[in-house]
Amino acid sequence: MGNESRRLLLLLIFLLTDQLRVNSVIGICEHSFNDGNKLYNFSLASPLPKFPHGILSEDGFYKVAGNETVLWFQLCGGMLFNHDPPRCAECSECGGPSRCGTECSALAARNAGGYHVCSTLGHASSTNVSILDKQNPFKGVIVRMSSSGKDPSCSLSVSVLCDSNGAQGPDSVEKLGTCDYAATLRHPSGCATIISIGGKGFGWFGTLLTIIICLFGAYLLAGTVYRYFFLGVQDIEAIPNLDFWASLPHRTQIFFSSLVRQFSGPSTGNRNSYSPVNS
Repeated sequence: MGNESRRLLLLLIFLLTDQLRVNSVIGICEHSFNDGNKLYNFSLASPLPKFPHGILSEDGFYKVAGNETVLWFQLCGGMLFNHDPPRCAECSECGGPSRCGTECSALAARNAGGYHVCSTLGHASSTNVSILDKQNPFKGVIVRMSSSGKDPSCSLSVSVLCDSNGAQGPDSVEKLGTCDYAATLRHPSGCATIISIGGKGFGWFGTLLTIIICLFGAYLLAGTVYRYFFLGVQDIEAIPNLDFWASLPHRTQIFFSSLVRQFSGPSTGNRNSYSPVNS
């Protein structure tokens, strides 16, 4: 029994840890953009029907080569290598030579004298998501990450273009500076979702009316329960102030009738009753 409880405890800890990891991954890759009456929401790591891990590569990493540089990266998380790991003479800040690529989110390798020299470009904790085109929020987003070690200027910017038909790329890598790189891929996760539209709510009057109705309902319910259980009033008589509510339609009719008479003036019959009598 003790071993079984221990196994259940370990399983619970594992599930909680995995859930926290998933929530943290989703959190760092969320972005909202307010454009007038519309709020666009991007959640890159949220599962999609054909992409259960969202924008995250199911291989554990993306790889692209160009301009004598090989780039490995993963969006919204760290890289995992079951095959084709980076082979670098140095891999500081990203796992070292034996586990190169496992402790960062982006790595660039350039050939120097027949062997690869790697530079860490970014970590998941430094991920920043911004809108690609504010004039057209549906176009996609830019995911930028940077390193915080001895090469603080190193960075990677990945443009995630909205493509509801499927995922493509990255096909090329662009070097923007001494240690700044850019890549582009197309993915359904780059498509925005409108989660709120301004001007389509109850407004202050609707909210006030809802509060009044709820308070009135609570009053009737509390009064009925009190009169039925504590005062012993039976049937419909348990409703508080029943006589008033029963006479309310008649009172309302009299009120509106008096308003109509007030604004329409004296009736024809009344005018005739005071007309002079001809001799």
